[in-house]
Amino acid sequence: MTYLWKSMALGCLIGLAAPAMADVKAGVDAWQQGDYAKAIAEWRPLALAGDPDAQFNMGQAYKLGRGVQPDLTAALDWYRKASAQGHLRAEDNLGLLMFQQGDRANAMPYLQRASMRGEPRAQYIVGTTLFNGDLIGKDWVRAYALMTRASASGLPQAATSLTEMDKFIPEDQRKQGLALAASLEKSEKTGALAAASPAPAKPAPVRSATSAVRTTELPPSTINQPAPVATPPAPRPAPKPAPQVAVAKPAPRPAPAVPAPAASGGWRVQLGAFSEDGRARALWNQMTGKVSGLSAYQPYLVKVGTVTRLQAGPIASSSDAARLCAKIKAAGADCMPKKM
Repeated sequence: MTYLWKSMALGCLIGLAAPAMADVKAGVDAWQQGDYAKAIAEWRPLALAGDPDAQFNMGQAYKLGRGVQPDLTAALDWYRKASAQGHLRAEDNLGLLMFQQGDRANAMPYLQRASMRGEPRAQYIVGTTLFNGDLIGKDWVRAYALMTRASASGLPQAATSLTEMDKFIPEDQRKQGLALAASLEKSEKTGALAAASPAPAKPAPVRSATSAVRTTELPPSTINQPAPVATPPAPRPAPKPAPQVAVAKPAPRPAPAVPAPAASGGWRVQLGAFSEDGRARALWNQMTGKVSGLSAYQPYLVKVGTVTRLQAGPIASSSDAARLCAKIKAAGADCMPKKM
C-alpha cells in the first residue's frame, strides 16, 4: 500500500466570526484595521463569559499570534470551548489543529464531520486515511469520493493524490467513488443553502452573546503559514496479487497511437464541461496519468458563461484529434474533436 500524504498547510484563509452584537463586531473591525490588542480587549471578556463567537476568535488570535503570543495550546482550548457550544467552524479548526499537532486519532471524529460539511482540507485528510487504512479502517470508495471533492475545490494535493489512487483502486470502485462524490456535492450544497436561508418570520428576540453570526474573512496578508502535516512512515509496498490460473483470451487489438503534439494547429480535443475550474483541473490530472502522451499537450480552460470547458491541443489535423480522442475514451473519459 502506498501513502498519499503530501505537505499541506492546514491554516489557509482563516475567518473571524462577527455577529450583530456590537462588542464582538467592534473587535473584528479593530482586527481588520491591524489593532490586534483592541480586538483582544473586546473579545476576551465575552469569551470568558461564554460567547462562542468570541471564543472562536480568541482561538484564531492565539493560533496566528496576533495581539497575543502564539500559543497553540490556548488556541485548542478556545476552539474546544466554542465547539462544545455548536460552533461548527471552531470544530473544523479544532480537528485540523489537533491533527497538525500529532493528535491524529482524537482529531479524526472532528475531521470526519468537517469533511461531510465540505471542508476540503478535512476531506483530503480523511480520504488519505481511508485509502491507507489507518485509524478508521480502509474504504477505497469513500476515500476516492472525498479526494474527488477536495480536488474539485482546487486543493492541489488532492489532485495529485487522485492520480496516485488511480494506480491502485479498481475501476469499478473509482466509479462508485465518483457517484458518491456527486451525492456528497449535493449534500454540501443543500446544507449551504439551508444555512443561508432565512428563518420563518417570528417576533424578534433580544440579541444575546450567542446571536447568529456572519463570517468575515481576513485578508491573506494577515495570515501566517503554519507547519505542514507531519510526514508519515515510509511508504509500504503494495501487496502482490495472488497467483491466478491463466485463461486463454483473444489478443487485444493495439490502441491507436497518440499523435505527437504539433507546434501549432487548428484542432483541439474537448474532455468535458464543468461548473467549477477545480473539477476540470482534477480531470486533466487524472487523464494525464492514464493516457500516455497526453501530458505533452497544452491544457486549455475555456470559459463559456458559467461553464469551463477542458480542452487539449494544439493538434495538427482532424485525424490526429480523432486518434487522441480514441485513447482518451479508452481510458474512460468523454472526448470530442474541436475545430478552432
